[in-house]
Amino acid sequence: MATINEVITELRKEAAKKDFSNHGFLATQITITGENAGVFYAEIKDGRISIEPYEYIDRQCELVISMDNFIKLVKGKLDPVAAFTLGKLKVNGDIGKALEFANVIK
Repeated sequence: MATINEVITELRKEAAKKDFSNHGFLATQITITGENAGVFYAEIKDGRISIEPYEYIDRQCELVISMDNFIKLVKGKLDPVAAFTLGKLKVNGDIGKALEFANVIK
């Protein structure tokens, strides 16, 4: 199972390959529960993405998910709507922004 730092490193590598110029401002905190628990955030601002291992106080939404399910979500093996419906993903804040984030990380 991956650690928070490994996930952040991998997300940064993948994000470097993508164009975020057509996205508006998006501030999401991801709270990983269970084994390898931790917190990080992703912010899209001015066409660039930042992924940092900190809490984001002024976030638009927070995703609460296990590491295993987060990895499945990122790899496209877990649909975000199904995950939410089944209780595998909890959203605090703007659900629309959470869905936008889920589509960005695919």
